Amino acid sequence: MKCIKIFIILILFLSSASQLFSQCAMCKAVVENDVAMAEGVNNGILYLMAIPYLLLIFIGYLVYNHYKKNKSNA
Repeated sequence: MKCIKIFIILILFLSSASQLFSQCAMCKAVVENDVAMAEGVNNGILYLMAIPYLLLIFIGYLVYNHYKKNKSNA
């Protein structure tokens, strides 16, 4: 059952992969004309990308500690 769930999630991710390569035409046009703006856009993308990963790491840490405490109490 666990393998089926993982397979379904993998299929869902792969089916949306074509959308990951799309880009905003206006953002691309603005960035091509202004180098300082391009650096700002790149930094913004990095910040937006980092926050979900940090949240996932934090939630994973909390879950790990929760199971660790429950295992030591049992």
